[in-house]
Amino acid sequence: MELRHLQHFVAVAEDRHFTRAAERLMVSQSGLSASIRALERDLRAPLFVRSTRRVTLTEAGRALLVEAERILAQVRAAHEAVAAVQGVVRGTLSLGAEQCVAGVHVAGLLAAFRQRHLEVEIRLRQEGGLALAEDVAAGRLDLAFAYRTRADSDQLRSVPLATEPMILLCHPEHPLAAAGPDLTVGDLAEEVFVDFHPGWGPRRATDEAFASACVLRTVSLEVNDVHSLLDLVEEGLGVAAVPRHFRHKRDSLHAAPLADTGKAVYETVALLPPPHATSPAARALMKLLERQTVPAS
Repeated sequence: MELRHLQHFVAVAEDRHFTRAAERLMVSQSGLSASIRALERDLRAPLFVRSTRRVTLTEAGRALLVEAERILAQVRAAHEAVAAVQGVVRGTLSLGAEQCVAGVHVAGLLAAFRQRHLEVEIRLRQEGGLALAEDVAAGRLDLAFAYRTRADSDQLRSVPLATEPMILLCHPEHPLAAAGPDLTVGDLAEEVFVDFHPGWGPRRATDEAFASACVLRTVSLEVNDVHSLLDLVEEGLGVAAVPRHFRHKRDSLHAAPLADTGKAVYETVALLPPPHATSPAARALMKLLERQTVPAS
């Protein structure tokens, strides 16, 4: 088994298409097909189910993909570790981030990082926290900024960034706007909510707050970005329970504290692999973050 065979396999698995994978890898399609056949002979198992339009992974292919991604990540880490010993941080920084994550200004942090490490290619992907945690654990991302995880494991650790309470956002003419400072989760049981999809950190924090209070709620409008959420609330289509720093994003909305959600409901963290598997680029970014006083997004 050769590394290039694994690289070719992962590319086809990601693209679900031999032609597109070959174009991305800048190899001939026949050469890519031969590489996959060689890997299948080596493993004595078919890795893909091929059709005229696309390819899908077999059970053996799905099992191999997890290990192949981990192996390739370790190889990249080895190259980057040698460069770091020589005083140069190079390679790729693959970063994930939830939207408007508290405790870190992602754009400013990456700009400062680029000024210091010109030889590092930065890749950023915005996604929900559950998907980001899986990608860090699998080696597809070097680190991610997201809502907290339940517990660390042998593949994932978390570094606290910020904690803050949840608040209610509603239209200023909504009846809840006159509720005062004693508004509770129980007072919201009959409301229609605007919220993120379940994989996003703010949605998970809100779900946990309502579950802890044994209050059911109706989420009728689900979105993937904060501006759509704010637009829907501004039009009076629902209310939203969000992290406190969201109140600065739309002055036209009424913001009210939720008295029974505690002082640290929403907690954001940096998700990283174990120390021995953390890339030099990720370590450099975290050191830079530690030195900065970063306003919440």
